[in-house]
Amino acid sequence: MAYDSFRDFLTALDRAGELTRIPCPVATELEITEWADREMKSPGGGKALLFEQPTVNGAVSQFPLAINTMGSERRMAMALGIGHVDELMRQMELIVKAKPPTSLKHAWNLAMQGLDLLHAKPKHVSDGPCKETIIRFADNSLLPAPCSLFPTLLDLPILQCWPQDGGRFITFPCVHTKDPDTGERNLGMYRMQVYDERTTGMHWQVHKVGARHGKRYYERGERMPVAVTLGGDPAYTFAATAPLPDGLDEILFAGFVRKKSVELVKCETVDLEVPADVDVVIEGYVQPGEMRAEGPFGDHTGFYTPVDDYPVFHITAITHRERAVYPCTIVGVPPMEDFYMGTASVRIFLPVLRMNFPELVDIALPAEGVFHNLVFVSIRKQYTWQAFKVMHGLWGMGQMMFSKYIVVVDEDCDVHNTSEVLFRLCANTDPQRDTTFIKNPTDALDHAQTIACMGSHMGIDATRKLPGEGYGRQWPELLRMDAAVKARVDQLRGAVVGVAGTAS
Repeated sequence: MAYDSFRDFLTALDRAGELTRIPCPVATELEITEWADREMKSPGGGKALLFEQPTVNGAVSQFPLAINTMGSERRMAMALGIGHVDELMRQMELIVKAKPPTSLKHAWNLAMQGLDLLHAKPKHVSDGPCKETIIRFADNSLLPAPCSLFPTLLDLPILQCWPQDGGRFITFPCVHTKDPDTGERNLGMYRMQVYDERTTGMHWQVHKVGARHGKRYYERGERMPVAVTLGGDPAYTFAATAPLPDGLDEILFAGFVRKKSVELVKCETVDLEVPADVDVVIEGYVQPGEMRAEGPFGDHTGFYTPVDDYPVFHITAITHRERAVYPCTIVGVPPMEDFYMGTASVRIFLPVLRMNFPELVDIALPAEGVFHNLVFVSIRKQYTWQAFKVMHGLWGMGQMMFSKYIVVVDEDCDVHNTSEVLFRLCANTDPQRDTTFIKNPTDALDHAQTIACMGSHMGIDATRKLPGEGYGRQWPELLRMDAAVKARVDQLRGAVVGVAGTAS
């Protein structure tokens, strides 16, 4: 199901009882963060919050602010227009396992999959709701723009999230760039520190596609066009954060997710296209080689990331819906909204991982690991040292290269139950025999590394050991009750509870 606007999504959340409206003025300076942090850490991720009167420097913004809109399992599924994220995982599985049809029913199922893929192709339109108001900048001045709701970037309700942050940060931006050689587009999410009404930082790290595109423009001596979108169908936000294979178009993926083609419209001042239904478009350019201090920033690591130099984004135009809503998020000590987004990504792309690792049963990124720090993997073990093969393979795949710790367990261990994984880790390992260390790139935000962007990673084989894996004795059986006994006790307990309930 596709949403026609971000407000359409918020309306769906409201009807489902997943949205809390806050009608009173609340400051974008720290207060909204504190409110949202408490909500995100409540059971199940709490509710989405719509601040109807966010204030900027004491003045009420004309734009409401929405936060924690994807901060639960249910809201994450609703953002993708499905009942549960496993539905999208099964669709991905059907695609990667597609084979020539063997029956009419099979052919029909393949045809339906093909129809879904046809929806993925974007359409090009000449206009859209994102252009209901157009503001152009030129020569450090603002050109006249009738009916403008805000004159500069400073009037958006952009958060100062944490006390020691270097300023206000746009935290939910969909950043559109393209390769100057091939024309291939990329949609990523990189935080943006607001420097003034016309410039921001662009926090794309050296490993990111946006940084790679910037390097090519630098080599060509050209300005790099950039467009930033806010709001619209939440499928765009999810696509910007999804761990897609390099070269796979995020706009195509968004169309596949929403089962409806994304309508793209040309920007006003840069040679890029953006979804026509978004709430706000910020157009501009990055001058390769121009850097500026960015940070500190209270990050998803649970600590402040320090000041460092990043590219500068110069704004040339802002367009927006007349009734735009400003979407944002906060990051910090887990669990936060990003945990639910990351969990959904891992679940949905599990079939893609299984193409490379057919033994893989399940994978989980516990909240305590803040994405890259801790990965639990369960496998169907068939041969000696197989766990180490899986570890090294994962370290070679995209952003999995940042995984500081990988723990591999047997298929009968629930990787989403951290207590069960820790039990297997303690019970099934000899620390010297079952651990391995490697050197690999690390997350630039990891403050614990001795050398920036480079460090050691540890893998732990917590599976049962086979003959030949350095274990001389017979491996013991795990304690399990007979299924018949469990069923009998279920009946007895049910009868007792029923009698007790009647007596009371």
